[in-house]
Amino acid sequence: MLRVAVVGSGPSGVYTAQNLVQLDPGVHVDVLDRLPCPYGLVRYGVAPDHEKIKSLQNNLRTVLEHERVRFLGGVQVGPGGLPADRLRELYHAVVYCVGAATDRHLGIPGEDLPGSWSATQFVSWYSAHPDAVDDGFVRGTRSAVVIGAGNVAVDVTRMLARGAAELSPTDMPQAALSALAASPVTDIHMVARRGPSQARFTTKELRELGGLPDTELVVDPDELAIDPAYADPSALPAVQRRNVEVLRGWGGAGLRGAARSIWLRFFLRPVELLAEDGRVGAVLFERTEPDGRGGVRGTGQYETVEAQLVLRSVGYRGVPLEGLPFDEDTGTVPHVRGRVLHGCFTVPGEYVAGWIKRGPTGVIGTNRPDAKETVTSLLEDASMLVRKELPEDPVTALRAAGIEPVRWAGWQAIERAEAALGASLGRSVVKLADWESLLAAARATAS
Repeated sequence: MLRVAVVGSGPSGVYTAQNLVQLDPGVHVDVLDRLPCPYGLVRYGVAPDHEKIKSLQNNLRTVLEHERVRFLGGVQVGPGGLPADRLRELYHAVVYCVGAATDRHLGIPGEDLPGSWSATQFVSWYSAHPDAVDDGFVRGTRSAVVIGAGNVAVDVTRMLARGAAELSPTDMPQAALSALAASPVTDIHMVARRGPSQARFTTKELRELGGLPDTELVVDPDELAIDPAYADPSALPAVQRRNVEVLRGWGGAGLRGAARSIWLRFFLRPVELLAEDGRVGAVLFERTEPDGRGGVRGTGQYETVEAQLVLRSVGYRGVPLEGLPFDEDTGTVPHVRGRVLHGCFTVPGEYVAGWIKRGPTGVIGTNRPDAKETVTSLLEDASMLVRKELPEDPVTALRAAGIEPVRWAGWQAIERAEAALGASLGRSVVKLADWESLLAAARATAS
């Protein structure tokens, strides 16, 4: 019997477990997660108003309820938890599916001022991640700047513009909903350093901005026209072409006096975050222009945009894992078809999948073929891996190390507690937002 540990219960981890049990009728899989809740970014990264995408949890649930799959939540692998060497002793193979845990920085003066955050920190707050910090993101904020042109940038822009009526039916934690509903934000600037034909958001996400109640979009056609592909987008890939066409339709519309305005800005590069009363008060941008090689160059023209809140959404980055090699340039673990590469050699029993393997690229579905490639490599090694004798059941070893894992029954207890909380607030499901509440719910009826 092949016993495999999958570290991480997001889409890449669950798809890895799914492939393992589908392709080998004898394999048993433990899916470990640092959090007591499964699903990774589907639970803590997908916007709460995107119910269709969040419903993917139902598909992931089916895998985690498979008779040869165990969910073990609340298990930290590495410093402060179970040492990686000990984990490898307990399993024939370990697959790391831990994603990209940090954000890229702008690297400009003022970036560390109060009021300046990564978009991920903001998302974690309104998604009830137990590590999130409630620092009054929107308190006293009239004008917000979102730096980036991907789907996460669109998500946080949309959340800043949403009202209580649209957010109440979601599973957003009550504190975040109350804060956003009472937010004084009237202007949201989503700013990209390049043009509309190079933006990374999808057209569906973009169009959602145009359907927000009591919110108007402001797009400057002269700014769009700096993009060489703006006049004739027919040669662009389909998504970029549709993006340009949508933006062209919005260009030049005047202000109508709505409660909120979303300003979609292009060809502006942040140069400095400017302080006012000890916190962010504005962002200094330099106008850019195409350099003819797919990038942009500065023009020496500058513009200041008022902002009491700045959210950077300029990409993610993986972090080193205990006992594994790490490529600082790419933020990934070196590998050959998922097998971890130590120098010039792969080590049987160590594998990677997901963002820590390929970098923060693709959509949720990209994890399916990625996981299958890794699992194929692992199963090719299976005849050699099963020769290792395992000392004991991993759960017994975890308990001996002082770690009481949250089993599937514990997660189901959390779900019931969140449903009860929602009912008490006159809403549907409302997420528990802190470690104490989550663990108390899990321990109440977990076995």
